[in-house]
Amino acid sequence: MKIESNGTRIHVKEQGSGELALVCLHYYGGSSRTWDGVASELSDRYRIVATDHRGWGDSEAPTGGYRIADLAADAEGVIEALGLQRYVLVGHSMGGKVAQLIASRRPGGLEGLVLVAPSPPSPMILSDEQRATLTGAYQSRASIEYVIDHVLTAKSLDAARREQVIEDGLKAAPQARAAWPNVAMREDITEAVASIDVPTIVISGELDQVDRVATLQAELLPRIPHAAMHILPGTGHLSPLEAPADVARVIAQFVSAIEDRADACRAHLNPLGQIPHAPRTGR
Repeated sequence: MKIESNGTRIHVKEQGSGELALVCLHYYGGSSRTWDGVASELSDRYRIVATDHRGWGDSEAPTGGYRIADLAADAEGVIEALGLQRYVLVGHSMGGKVAQLIASRRPGGLEGLVLVAPSPPSPMILSDEQRATLTGAYQSRASIEYVIDHVLTAKSLDAARREQVIEDGLKAAPQARAAWPNVAMREDITEAVASIDVPTIVISGELDQVDRVATLQAELLPRIPHAAMHILPGTGHLSPLEAPADVARVIAQFVSAIEDRADACRAHLNPLGQIPHAPRTGR
């Protein structure tokens, strides 16, 4: 389905059901389909809401508006339109940077933050040559195949998932492909992320060449002091596609712990059940 959000029609894919939703934001090059393998493991317990960023997948592609704040506003509009009362943000790579900005605003209903191979909140410094290479990474089937094999993955993708990555990259609007390396990647949201106050877990691939473990330990974890890191052995940047069951397992354990704490808190504050639980509100 498509939802009008922030002046743009955003494509949304839903799976599963449950009181708590997982709102999933994809990587630079991907689409809502990126989360299919993870969703298949979790949709029996949670409502999975996966979006296509503007210019990607089946979302509209306006000529402008590709900064982190724009992508965040798109996702926030989807959350509002769906009336989600309790949700966890799950962001991968570029989607991870977007999720950090949303979480920093402390929206009502947000109960946790999962950052999968996230882009850090600080600007990524690249040479002009590296930036040009990244801008052209999704220009052709050959360029995407090269990036899959030499940059994005440490484990081989099966034929269907490999083709999916190629299709998603080729389908993207040129302005969306250009905006991440030339605009959004350069943005600095380090001051904002200090406001994140929900439980946070960072899932990092041991062999990630894009957002390396060491980079996240230096640029992300010190800025969200309560965040924990889980490292997936032998995994690269595309962990939702390389190791979906492992990613789903870590998410399930993290969300289960959040729900257990919430249940314990409700039992402690309201042992007789006379006063309904008040939902968390933003500020």
